[in-house]
Amino acid sequence: MILSNVEKIFGNFKDKKILVIGDIILDRYIFGKVMRISPEAPVPVVEVYEEQYRLGGAANVANNIIALGGKVYLCGILGKGSAGRIVRDLLTERGIQQDFIFDDIRRTTVKTRIIGGNQQIVRFDIEDRKRLEGKAKETFLSMIKNGLNNFDAVIVSDYKKGVVSEELFRILVNHKKKNGSFVAVDPKVGHFRLYKQVSLITPNIVEASHGAEVEIKDERTLIKAGFNLLKKLACDSVLITRGEEGMSLFEKQNSDVNVTHLPTVAKKVFDVTGAGDTVIATITLAHVAGASLVDAAKVANVAAGIVVGKIGTAAATKEEIMEVLKAHPYA
Repeated sequence: MILSNVEKIFGNFKDKKILVIGDIILDRYIFGKVMRISPEAPVPVVEVYEEQYRLGGAANVANNIIALGGKVYLCGILGKGSAGRIVRDLLTERGIQQDFIFDDIRRTTVKTRIIGGNQQIVRFDIEDRKRLEGKAKETFLSMIKNGLNNFDAVIVSDYKKGVVSEELFRILVNHKKKNGSFVAVDPKVGHFRLYKQVSLITPNIVEASHGAEVEIKDERTLIKAGFNLLKKLACDSVLITRGEEGMSLFEKQNSDVNVTHLPTVAKKVFDVTGAGDTVIATITLAHVAGASLVDAAKVANVAAGIVVGKIGTAAATKEEIMEVLKAHPYA
């Protein structure tokens, strides 16, 4: 990858508009020190010194696009309680457009993580996973359908909390067929049947194994899983994220499939939370900004290596990515 090309692509980010559709989550972090074990039960006592709220789920995908300098509209559901108001405040603070957010009576999903030092001790969730139905669903889908022409790409961030449906993908795939739009999906186990004919899907090893019905345990089974996903879903490309082993990109090229393995560039891994959000945000934005899918995957690989070195849901900036690329063989 030539650095001058990367700089040109990064310069194009500001002109690209991405629609992120999916499950909006509020990530709550409670940071503290563990100095002793409770006398009441064999559990650590955390002396709290800080509490933070961060954007999670589809909102973290949008946050990653903003961090890279792109323009993003977030589409999803928020409850009308205090958690929903906190999310809206965070979105406003980050400059994320909220025109496509639908207010509902359900509770906003909140994931609370207790961190002792650099170690997550426990997580507890508040959520409502019922599917959007009836008039609310009709209004939500109509809002999306009427707005698709305004975007360079669509990202679906599926956390299986009720937003993603078969009807949604029917709208997105029909639009893709008519307009050649780029539709990328961060998948969830149990929903793979919905993702047919999209542009890109970005499962991790566990998700790819389930979706392909192949247990991935070595390079042979990895290749088989990638090919199976391309065939089963009739999608254009698959990027399997493999943790400490990097990523593998499978692209349809006429009657052939090109496979590219990318080794990890992460130096330290403190927290993998939200790394998948970073990957799909970065590869999509870089690709619609002019990068080949392989080069976009390389940029996404670097971005993921940066965010896993941070605690909690995080984002990588263009400056951080460029610094790594200057020292990495990709350059």
